[in-house]
Amino acid sequence: MNSSSAIKQFELFDSPLALFNNMLADIKEAKRYIYLEVYKFSKEGIGELFRDALAQKAAEGVEIKLLFDAWGTGSSKTFFKKIIDNGGEVRIFNTLRIGTRLITQSHRRNHRKLLIIDDSISYIGSPNITSYCLRWREIALRLEGDIARSFKYIFINDFNVFKKFTFKTKHLTRTIHHDGNYDIIRDVPSITKQRIMYKYLYLIKKAKKSVYIETPYFLVGYRLRKMIKDAVNRGVEVVIALPLSSDVRLVDILRNHYLGILFKDGVKFKMYYPGNLHSKLVLIDDSIFGISSANFDYRSFRYLHEILLLGSNSEIINKLLEYKKNTLLNCKNFNYENWEKRPILEKIVAYMLIPFRYLF
Repeated sequence: MNSSSAIKQFELFDSPLALFNNMLADIKEAKRYIYLEVYKFSKEGIGELFRDALAQKAAEGVEIKLLFDAWGTGSSKTFFKKIIDNGGEVRIFNTLRIGTRLITQSHRRNHRKLLIIDDSISYIGSPNITSYCLRWREIALRLEGDIARSFKYIFINDFNVFKKFTFKTKHLTRTIHHDGNYDIIRDVPSITKQRIMYKYLYLIKKAKKSVYIETPYFLVGYRLRKMIKDAVNRGVEVVIALPLSSDVRLVDILRNHYLGILFKDGVKFKMYYPGNLHSKLVLIDDSIFGISSANFDYRSFRYLHEILLLGSNSEIINKLLEYKKNTLLNCKNFNYENWEKRPILEKIVAYMLIPFRYLF
């Protein structure tokens, strides 16, 4: 591939098993440090393999820093005792608060997924460190190059604000540019400054030929719905791939309320049926890609710490187009007639959930 200082080599993963094996191999070879930030870290199966590998590297003198979310992983560090005893540092992001803070402070989570090794290797994508995602369709990039230093900078910032509810956001949300080909965009909880959403709005507005989105949850506000509709009206093909059934049934019921409306506006929905589609991917005009931790929903855009890698590397895009093709081979077209005939109870539940859509 054409190398740059930011990304000299890359590898795209759609198989969580292959991804985890590769990550464990890189962890085994680490010499200086391993920084891991993830929303969910299971305490069995795959989680045990990662814990033991990290504990071994800590025993070898490699610097280990781990950041997990309390909502996704839990607040106890007992499972990670081997790592801590060997000198590693484990922090739990924003431990849950009882009372009114459960909705205010505790609702703001860290949903990012990053692994950085020795200033040279970094991973970004959709998978958590869990065994159940082995059955899901995920997406992740392994990157070699200086971009790892930017992800390291981001991780250290997150590591330092792991228990703060309020903080100065400027240095935590500044877009990081690389080589004119890559941007790293970060979100922190905010009702007004939703940087990833606004970047998507801009990209969809500028799209000339096509917009392709993969997301497990699709609950977007008026602005995104209008921008998508406007794109269709000017001749842009908009394709959105969703799981036929995600892992959150209530989200599916609420999502389904909007699908038929957007379908009539010309949006093409593709329903992935082999299992849960958990990837977060955007392709604009087959020339700009976005791989992210963020879902296309209110919760990710408003309340979560998220991260998005945007790029225009043609070789990465070619791999992503192949990935997209394989996704669509396992999708059914959205059936509008079935949507109209969905059960009355489901329609009622959807209407009841609409006032609470910002929490999903």
